[in-house]
Amino acid sequence: MKNDEGTTFKKDESTNLKGDEKSAAINAGESKRAMYAASTARKEGVQKGAWISGAIGLVIIVLITVFGYTTYNNAQHRQLAVIENQKKAFTELLTSRDSVINEWMITFDQIEKDLNMIKEKENIISIQSANTEFSKDKKQAILNDIEYINSMLDQNKKKITSLTAQLKNSGGEIKGLQVKIASLEATMKLRETEVSDLKVALVAKDFEIGQLNTRMSDQQVAIAQKDEKISNQTNEMNKAYIAYGTYKDLKAKGLVTKKGGFLGIGKKENMITNFKDSSFTIVNINEMKEIPVNSRIAKLITDHPKGSYEMIADGKNKISRIEIKDPEQFWKISKYAIVETKN
Repeated sequence: MKNDEGTTFKKDESTNLKGDEKSAAINAGESKRAMYAASTARKEGVQKGAWISGAIGLVIIVLITVFGYTTYNNAQHRQLAVIENQKKAFTELLTSRDSVINEWMITFDQIEKDLNMIKEKENIISIQSANTEFSKDKKQAILNDIEYINSMLDQNKKKITSLTAQLKNSGGEIKGLQVKIASLEATMKLRETEVSDLKVALVAKDFEIGQLNTRMSDQQVAIAQKDEKISNQTNEMNKAYIAYGTYKDLKAKGLVTKKGGFLGIGKKENMITNFKDSSFTIVNINEMKEIPVNSRIAKLITDHPKGSYEMIADGKNKISRIEIKDPEQFWKISKYAIVETKN
C-alpha cells in the first residue's frame, strides 16, 4: 500500500506540477499579451496624442494666420482710406487753386484788352483833335471817349488792387502772377500819363477840364463795352487779306510755290497753306472795291467765283485794276486774295 500510496502520491504531485507549469505558462502568455497590449495602447495613445497635438497646433497656426491676415488687411484698408482721403483733399485743393488762378488769368486778359482799347481810343482822339476847329458832334464824340477812358482806367485800377490783395491773402508766392501784376501796374501808369497829357492838349483847344474828368456810370460803361465788342466782331467778320506782286515777290513772302508740270514745263502757281497774315495787307471787304494792279499781265492765284470780279484795262495794253463787282461772292470761298503780276 505504501508503494501504492507512494505511487499514488507521486503521480498526483507530478500532475499537480504539470498543471502549475501550464497555469504559469498561461499566466506568462497572458502577461505578455497584456504587456504587448499595454505597449500597443501606449504607442497608439502616443500617436493619437501626437496627431491631436499636431491638429491642435495646425488649427492654432491657421487661426493665428487668419487673425494676422485680417489684422493686416484691416490696417491696409485703414491706411488706404487715409491715403485716399489725403489724395481727395489734395485734389480738391489743387482744383480750387487752379480755379482761382484761371479766374485771375481771365481778369488779366480783360485788363490787357481794356488797356489796349484805351490806347486805341487815345490814338483816335489824337487824330480827331489834330484840327484846330471842331464841329459840335466831333467835340462831343471826343468828350464821350474821354469819359469812357476815365471810367475804364478807374475800373481796371480797382481790379489790379483787388488781384494784388487776393494774391497776398492766398499766402502763395507765384512768381509768374506777381510779374504779371507788376507789368499791368506799369502799363496802367503809362496809360494814365498818356491820358493826362492828352487832356492837357485838349484843354489847350478850349476843352473844359471838368468835362474831361467826368466818368460814365457802370451801366453806361457796360453798354459802351457791348457796342465796342459788336464793333470789333463786325470788323473781324469784314476783314480780308490782299497780296499782289510778281511771282518772285510773292515767293519771297512765303505765299506761293510752283507745282505739277513735266520736266519743269507747265508748272502752276499754288498758294502755300502755312503762310503768315503779316505778309498781307488787311482790308475791309465792304470798303475794298478794287485791287490796284497796273501791270501788263495779272492773274488771281486764289479761288474767286467768275463774274464776281473783272480785270479793267487802261487802254495801254495794261491792266490797271481788278474791280470787285460782287464783294459777297468774291470773298465767299476765301478771305485771302493773291494777285500775281508780270510787267
